Amino acid sequence: MECLNGLLNQVSNWVWGPIMLTFLLGTGFYLTVGLKAFTWRNTVYAFISLWRGRASEQAGDITPFQALMTALAATIGTGNIAGVATAIYLGGPGAVFWMWMTALFGMATKYAEAVLALEYRERDELGKYVGGPMYYIKNGLGLRWRWLAVVFAGFGAFASFGIGNMVQANSVADAVATVFQLPAWITAAIITIAAGSVILGGITRIAEVAEKLVPLMALAYVGGALWVITLNAEKIPEAIFLIVTSAFTPIAATGGFVGAGVWAALRFGVARGIFSNEAGLGSAPIAHAAARTQSPVQQGMIAMLGTFIDTLVVCTMTALVIVLTGVWRSGENGAALSTLAFNTGLPGWGGYIVVFGLVVFAFTTILGWSYYGERCAEYLFGVKVILPFRIVWICAIPFGALGKLSMIWLLADIMNGLMAVPNLIALGLLSPIVFRLTREYRRPDKAPDT
Repeated sequence: MECLNGLLNQVSNWVWGPIMLTFLLGTGFYLTVGLKAFTWRNTVYAFISLWRGRASEQAGDITPFQALMTALAATIGTGNIAGVATAIYLGGPGAVFWMWMTALFGMATKYAEAVLALEYRERDELGKYVGGPMYYIKNGLGLRWRWLAVVFAGFGAFASFGIGNMVQANSVADAVATVFQLPAWITAAIITIAAGSVILGGITRIAEVAEKLVPLMALAYVGGALWVITLNAEKIPEAIFLIVTSAFTPIAATGGFVGAGVWAALRFGVARGIFSNEAGLGSAPIAHAAARTQSPVQQGMIAMLGTFIDTLVVCTMTALVIVLTGVWRSGENGAALSTLAFNTGLPGWGGYIVVFGLVVFAFTTILGWSYYGERCAEYLFGVKVILPFRIVWICAIPFGALGKLSMIWLLADIMNGLMAVPNLIALGLLSPIVFRLTREYRRPDKAPDT
């Protein structure tokens, strides 16, 4: 068993190694340049469109706002708390700078994914809108590329059970047991019942819960972080300077921190940034394909806000709390480092913010990824698989909460990374379509293209 774990670790390190990270970041850079920074120039307008589209009556199953909240439900998770802390632990404060870079260029990747998802979406036998990488590969690239769509769907269906289900349930059970001493089986039962009551209702119910829960959880967590940041406001310029300079210069060992070079900052910043915002993995466009809109570009702009909110807002809040409180030198790692940071900034109850964030973020990730996995399974086996998939998904939650998941985590991590390969190939080949649709788009408030 140890030999197998070692092999899987090596495969995971290769999958998420320099080649994959360069491929992911390079695709975002290429799309940003090809779009002439369209995503950056239209960020404010995208927020305006999101507000206007709260009650859209266009063709689709859920509103544009619900589509973004569903995508954020799956995206904002343990990576925003534990993942950011791990990046700083391994790469130093400079890793935060490279997380920002993945978000800025990842916005173009997420935009392109959603544009293609809307352009090539279909209606299934139940009349529901379905889309995502498997559909824009099949419909955009033609029959000879259909095998690539099957590969993506296979990786996505398998990865969803690990990274989107059992690992999340395990994180919740562990956090609750540590802070409240509640037995894991009780937590497992609560999560299973709560998630099951939502998931069995399909995308409509998931979206209805997501549009209420996601803004609440994000505002609560960001509000707590802002409190700590405000209390340490005089240190902000110094913290920003440390983040930027250590992204380009090695940082020496200090306290419990073992030191990190520029490559470590870049590698772990990019890796954790992509792991958090999922730009390029092909997951988010599955949710956006169900949006009520007739404009792929309009929904693409809303989709790119997911990367902006996830990394440039939520992850930045966690990072600043860790750096401003100085605990990044402590030698702690993961959720323990984030908990220490909040407890240092808000003694007595700051750690509860982290626990609340972990529990709610992980729960919503279970909801969002259930839809991603279901759509991948439907592509492979048809609508007959939907109900069995939901039942199996719900049954997997207690196994995740109560089990030892080292091997499950490694397998899911590998499959999650491999999802990106067919998706990035499709984005590259279909990029002329994205560029053309963007050129043809006219903002309602302006005559020329912006």
